Amino acid sequence: MISKHSHEQSSDGEGVEVIINEPYEDVIHGEGQYTEKRVYLNRCGITMRRIDSRCNAYAPHSHHCSFLPKFQIRIETKFENNNGCNAQVFGEKPTPEDDLCFIDIAADDLAEGYYKKSEDLRTFRSEKTGRGPLLQAWQETTKPIMCSYKLVAAKFEVYGFQSRVESFIHKNIKDILLAGHRQAVAWMDEWYGMSLEDVRKFEKRLQEETNCKVNSQKKNADPKTENSLNIGGGKHSINRSTSWNNGTEACTYASTNGTSESKPRPRLPSAPE
Repeated sequence: MISKHSHEQSSDGEGVEVIINEPYEDVIHGEGQYTEKRVYLNRCGITMRRIDSRCNAYAPHSHHCSFLPKFQIRIETKFENNNGCNAQVFGEKPTPEDDLCFIDIAADDLAEGYYKKSEDLRTFRSEKTGRGPLLQAWQETTKPIMCSYKLVAAKFEVYGFQSRVESFIHKNIKDILLAGHRQAVAWMDEWYGMSLEDVRKFEKRLQEETNCKVNSQKKNADPKTENSLNIGGGKHSINRSTSWNNGTEACTYASTNGTSESKPRPRLPSAPE
């Protein structure tokens, strides 16, 4: 469903181009899928590189900007069959309460521009599975249920701007995670029952369509913008290890299909030094 989301978001001279999408094996987490993408933000004249390494129930990924070496976003994901009750999912020590952010995909307010009535989980019902809608206290009664835990670290080490930019990044990541996880459930009838082979074929088709869409937009772009987008272009030398997390990151989101209780939005901390 990430491929479908990328395809939907690729328009008006902006989009996501898939450079690499292939199987690989991690020494710790086993077989998985490695993906490298370029994210074009034409209105800002920026190209970002996104790297994903998905292995079973573990999926880290990172974002880098070609001309801002001190800017980085890293998100580590773990999936568990519970309602978000595991405070030690990323290590032996529980995550500090101030660094937790629970996301309720049914009840939380979406940022302006994200809402679609067809993706409102308070009214959605799956035709294939009969699941839904997600009503009050659904986290305690819905079966089956799974939580997607996110460990988020954002770094922008530029004097005078660091705190404000990092807080802005965390706010926007929360909005994107909320919208993306709502879509994963609302689009259930499109992916339910797929085999892994079916998923790969679906990904390949949508990625080809998205790449054609993005490349067509790039050809029609202003030459000055095109030059700015190619900064740092070409194939990168990359380290595919997924074991970069040392368990010390302080910024955590529980982007979840279930939470133990509704909580007000907490302070969004900046990334660790």
